[in-house]
Amino acid sequence: MDKNTATADLERRRLLRAMLAAGLGVPALLQEASAQQLIPAAQGVRRMDGEVRVNGRPAGVGAAVRPGDTVTTGRDAYAMFVVGRDAYLLRENGRAEIAGKELFVDSLRLVTGKLLSVFGRSAQRRELASGAATIGIRGTGGYLEAYPTRGYSYFCLCYGTADIAAGGRGDARELFSSVYHEAPRYIWSDGRAQAIERAPVINHSDSELLMLEALVDRKPPQTFLDNVGSY
Repeated sequence: MDKNTATADLERRRLLRAMLAAGLGVPALLQEASAQQLIPAAQGVRRMDGEVRVNGRPAGVGAAVRPGDTVTTGRDAYAMFVVGRDAYLLRENGRAEIAGKELFVDSLRLVTGKLLSVFGRSAQRRELASGAATIGIRGTGGYLEAYPTRGYSYFCLCYGTADIAAGGRGDARELFSSVYHEAPRYIWSDGRAQAIERAPVINHSDSELLMLEALVDRKPPQTFLDNVGSY
């Protein structure tokens, strides 16, 4: 993480804390943060189909999604949503629990289902988690599947840097970087000797990653764009 990125991220968070201390409510905070270009203007659910709920309540396009919320999808449903400077695609039969401060995500737990994510650059390490894995990320595009009843998760680091720890196995860790889908992994929590295994690229596409980045007014790294089209 370069010094300029770290400084800018710290200043964003300081400004948001000052806004909160000034007594701005969440709607006003969102509006002011957008005006200051701290976050993209359009937050919350951006696209969806089928049964989507936020904190157990039916949600439509435009519904707010913030740190502390839980997003669920039903059969044959999906939800694309933006929180802070990050964008997500939660596929059918999914449950995602979001944690964080102010307007920014610190961690997201995929209880079950399939989740494609793109994250803005940040000085702070953030986490994706499932029952089988904890994944530390910075400025990353990644795809996670969680199968709690089967004892494993799948993760593809589409671009960026990540560190993976297999659930319950402090000795099973891996730190790696990817330019273009080079590092898909199966992560097991069933006690097998090799808890992190190489895997194929499955169930996500370059076009979906481009769409998510566009929701937060970004493009993937040029090294990724140079290879687009294989998946």
